[in-house]
Amino acid sequence: MTAEFELPWPPSVNHYYRHVGPRVLISRDGRRYRELVTGLVRQKNIPPFEGRISLRAEFYPPDRRRRDLDNVGGKVLLDTLQAARLFKDDCQIKRIHLEMHEPMEGGMCFVKLEDMEGAEWNEDRTADEDAISSSSF
Repeated sequence: MTAEFELPWPPSVNHYYRHVGPRVLISRDGRRYRELVTGLVRQKNIPPFEGRISLRAEFYPPDRRRRDLDNVGGKVLLDTLQAARLFKDDCQIKRIHLEMHEPMEGGMCFVKLEDMEGAEWNEDRTADEDAISSSSF
């Protein structure tokens, strides 16, 4: 199974969470983003993924400010997609490819999720490990 969709530009991890005393909560902006993404996913009627998942996300920021890719494409995206019930737990994500592109007005995130069941994938050994083990240092 494959699912492809566009999402609005996500808040960075610095704006997604709030520390209140010893507790970490999702901020107002974070809750709004989750609700928006959940609504978009429901409109597309995407069934939840059951097994191992490959995630590809391409980010088009709203402006030219410097941004860390992992602050928008890491925990925020995975937690939001899990909250939208695209999968039960983000530990199902076994492969991640994130890319930052040139800015576009308003910003946008393109997401592609693929079911890895049936794909040639070995969780214990990846292609990168094969390349490392075959080279001599």
